[in-house]
Amino acid sequence: MIRQKNNQNARWLAVGLLLALISLIGFIIILPLVNQGLALYEEKNALGFRFEQYERILARKQSVIDEMESLKEKFADQNYLSTQNTSALASADLQEMIKQAIVEAGGQLSSTQGLPIVIKNNFQHIPINVRMTGNSEVLRAVLYKIETATPLVVVEQIDIRPMRGVRNKVTHKIDPSNELSINFQAISFMKKPAV
Repeated sequence: MIRQKNNQNARWLAVGLLLALISLIGFIIILPLVNQGLALYEEKNALGFRFEQYERILARKQSVIDEMESLKEKFADQNYLSTQNTSALASADLQEMIKQAIVEAGGQLSSTQGLPIVIKNNFQHIPINVRMTGNSEVLRAVLYKIETATPLVVVEQIDIRPMRGVRNKVTHKIDPSNELSINFQAISFMKKPAV
């Protein structure tokens, strides 16, 4: 009877060890496989979501291209850039426009001088130096004409100085003058030439 009980205890012990071994193998082998499967499932879902986003983006591609073309046409219609074939012709146009603005405002153009062309951000900057004289109303009218001009013209480095008055022959004192000596740089723009 004791032998039978020892055999039965040995069997239960063996079954317990077998179950412990199976559980240990499950934790060592099966649990990592399940975790790996869950991680791959989540990664698959994330990739599927990104794929759907890319499909939506590609579906809008043509509308974006059409919108870009429309914006380019609107920009071209605004006449912000000089349409001359060369920068020399654009500089000559700019000088003529400035000269007309000064004459129409009642000022006096002393000189205009073309400066070297600068290329920045795919645009040619076409600068000229301008020297003129006139009162503050003339200056206001000239600057307004430049500001509203097409193609776009930007004024930089403006220097305004009062002109010395004329000596009065009777009192021998210098009479004040409303005249100003004005120097500035005007810049027009062109597209960068194709290389």
